[in-house]
Amino acid sequence: MSISETAPVSSGALWTGRVLSGLIVLFMIFDGVIKLPPLDVVTQTMTLIGWPADPSVARLLGVIGLVSTALYAVPRTSVLGAILLTAYMGGAIATHMRIGSPLFSHTLFGVYLGIILWAGLFLRDPRARALIPFSR
Repeated sequence: MSISETAPVSSGALWTGRVLSGLIVLFMIFDGVIKLPPLDVVTQTMTLIGWPADPSVARLLGVIGLVSTALYAVPRTSVLGAILLTAYMGGAIATHMRIGSPLFSHTLFGVYLGIILWAGLFLRDPRARALIPFSR
């Protein structure tokens, strides 16, 4: 199915997609920004989940998250951003699985974010609807 064959989406669905995407963008901006300065809470948490307590590692993860989020927020690059954020969330899921975090509150949190991320993109972007066609 090409983009031109994608059925138009209602105004309500479009705004729902924008709101869902906005929530993801806001959360990821928060997540990335707190990793930029060498905050003790970030480095201590990274140690608890098995990452080195090195502020430069946290900063690199923050930059990766922010760049991916920026790509997701820009309509022209939103599909690439969604793919990169999905990979980023996959790393978080793997980290929590490795250390035995609680399943529904910690390990699957990245899955929840991924579902919201792709649902928001699906509702607001015809390219995503062409990429993931649901037949009627």
